[in-house]
Amino acid sequence: MSKDTDSGATTGTVRRDKALSHRLKRLRQQSMQPPINENGTDGNAVRSDVTLDCGWGRLVFSQTFADSRSIMDALEDEGPHRRNIAFYVRDPHVLLSTAPQEAFLDPSHTYRLDLSTYRAGRRQPKGYFVRRLSSEADAKAVNAIYASRSMVTVEPDFFWANRDSRSITYFVAEEETTGEILGTVTGVDHGRLFSDPERGSSLWCLAVDPQARHPGIGEMLVRRLAEHFQARGASYVDLSVMHDNKLAIKLYEKLGFKRVPVFTVKRKNSINEQLFAAPLASYDALNPYARLIVDEARRRGVMVEITDAEGGFFRLSYGGRSVHCRESLSEMTSGVAMSICDDKAVTRRVVASAGLNVPEGLAFDGDMDAVSGFLERHGSVVVKPVRGEQGRGVAVGLTTVKDIEAAIETASRNCDQVLIESCFEGEDLRLVVIDHKLVAAAVRRPPRVYGDGESTLKTLIERYSKQRKRATGGESSVPIDDETRRTLAEQGYDLDTVLKNGEEIVVRKAANLHTGGSIHDVTGIVHPRLVEAACKASRAIRIPVVGIDLMVKSPTEPDYVFIEANERPGLANHEPQPTAERFVDLLFPQSRPRQEQTTSLPRNNR
Repeated sequence: MSKDTDSGATTGTVRRDKALSHRLKRLRQQSMQPPINENGTDGNAVRSDVTLDCGWGRLVFSQTFADSRSIMDALEDEGPHRRNIAFYVRDPHVLLSTAPQEAFLDPSHTYRLDLSTYRAGRRQPKGYFVRRLSSEADAKAVNAIYASRSMVTVEPDFFWANRDSRSITYFVAEEETTGEILGTVTGVDHGRLFSDPERGSSLWCLAVDPQARHPGIGEMLVRRLAEHFQARGASYVDLSVMHDNKLAIKLYEKLGFKRVPVFTVKRKNSINEQLFAAPLASYDALNPYARLIVDEARRRGVMVEITDAEGGFFRLSYGGRSVHCRESLSEMTSGVAMSICDDKAVTRRVVASAGLNVPEGLAFDGDMDAVSGFLERHGSVVVKPVRGEQGRGVAVGLTTVKDIEAAIETASRNCDQVLIESCFEGEDLRLVVIDHKLVAAAVRRPPRVYGDGESTLKTLIERYSKQRKRATGGESSVPIDDETRRTLAEQGYDLDTVLKNGEEIVVRKAANLHTGGSIHDVTGIVHPRLVEAACKASRAIRIPVVGIDLMVKSPTEPDYVFIEANERPGLANHEPQPTAERFVDLLFPQSRPRQEQTTSLPRNNR
């Protein structure tokens, strides 16, 4: 490179740095300005004391208020189970001094995207598209995503009533093949809301379904909203993000957002407790299943002592009573019930005696002739260790003696006793039963990958596993082992195969979440006979909390066979259903908030 070229590049860099420095200086100056009191957009007078009901709470636009006391009054006007947010707070120290016991400075950063310099990305969504929210079904799907991300939910009617609002805009990402809603984002147009002379806008409630398989959904939603406001003539898009949300911050910075000195204040309520209360020792080391229960217990005022974070152990105490738990397994589950669930052969006998349908089985004793005869009668079999969890050592859909022999060897590494069962074609249904009542039902689907015409199957699987780990706190990934290779080989592929663009294949037949499967809530549509079977199984085992696994033709049809019972079901897998709430209800019935005493159970329990 010549010296002239070097000089030109250096000059260009200096100019860009100066321009950025100038823009940030202006932002800092604006954050210190007095309340807006001039004419707004299109010559209209700027509205004062502006709040916006978002369904989950109100946004308080602090720059439109004349004094801190008025801001605090608006912040305190908060409904039950709602979260008000005061944004664009100029003097947070002064605002907090008006009600130090009521409010706190939110530990979030504000980022701004300058729309005058933003350029649309070239990359297009693959396997999904982004559009405006357009139906009540969309609204319900958005609410389900909020719940799955532990966000404050909104009445679906609210979304529908505001679908044509001039101030608030909802975008959703829809999967092309299934029509499922994969993600959502909300935008607020400040100019249309209160004639903002700065022509600002803001982004809220970016959320992606943790079960979504496609990468980059969050980025595409942000880009679509930015382009929407850019077309409207907005100057910038602001957003608030938790200071420790490194993945989100990385995304925003990649898109060109810059941090600005704008502050947010919230009320001290049960929803925000983790943001202002002293953290529990070792809380961050808890897995998602333990954390969900701990959060619900703390929300109710139940005392929590974490006894072994890495193992998921904690003690809950309330009203003079104390219960030791490991995730959803508590001292209320007897050793006998736990041992029944631990031995799949025993579980089969117990539930069969209670009248449940169980697949024909064969306890492997080394006789391959018996195995060959079993295969000949059924055509396809499942091999599993008698003891084990998280899908380890399980092989599904075996059709040759050679594959069965290999699967027996794998299963025997997990347990010296191996069970062979007839294979029931259909979907894997998990029903969570607490106190012998259905709380949640979900279909578990095996991991699938989509080809891009460039990447090998190994790369696609690794990419999918990375995404699933991120979505489940490290709990889900596809192991590249003999079972995965066998599943690929049955379809004529291997790890080096490059799929055509858009081609979709199953990479593992077992639908277990821990081996890369995804989970989809079906509580509202599950057939009553399946609910009856699950509750009957829990009573037969005499276990207060259990996950019953059935193979079904469809969750809406009565046909099933029993697969197994899990004495420690992962409750975090079933949001938006109230699994943690019902678990704490079981342990401490009197801790249930009074306003929730009449909360309805799932339809099948009414």
